[in-house]
Amino acid sequence: MNLQMAFISAMLLLTTQHPAMPKGMSHEEHVKEMEKDDALKKRGADAMGFDQDVTTHHFRLTPAGGSIEVTVKDDADRATVARIRAHLKSIAEDFSRGDFGKPFQTHAEVPPGVRVMRKYARLISYRYEELPHGGIVHIRSADSRARHALHGFLRYQIAEHQTGDTIRPEW
Repeated sequence: MNLQMAFISAMLLLTTQHPAMPKGMSHEEHVKEMEKDDALKKRGADAMGFDQDVTTHHFRLTPAGGSIEVTVKDDADRATVARIRAHLKSIAEDFSRGDFGKPFQTHAEVPPGVRVMRKYARLISYRYEELPHGGIVHIRSADSRARHALHGFLRYQIAEHQTGDTIRPEW
């Protein structure tokens, strides 16, 4: 009997559990949402070059624009820190040229705001900054149309990546 209980306990510990089903969601809707999240993570790993589960993403809105910040969860994971920094440097350069291929690759759709951000690319600045455990891209614009599009883009990222960041009303 003890051997059987030990086996069952070990199996329960080794079996991965999926997140709790949100209230008001059917099992089928929950499974579909988990499949969507898994696909996003796989496409994101291909586009970004690192596993999103070992990192923390933050998409923040500010009155002047916003930021994209990525850091490692394990400070000793220097290889992922290097990949984060390379990705964010690339994002700052790509976005400044109006190239939003990586967000498209990650999300399998053009995120809200991208078309306007391309149109007003010369009015938006993207500045990469290295952080101790990752990096950040500061995004700014004095143009209200560009900022509005940028805020839409960041709100989409917050929702899609489920970062827990506050989705603020328009400034």
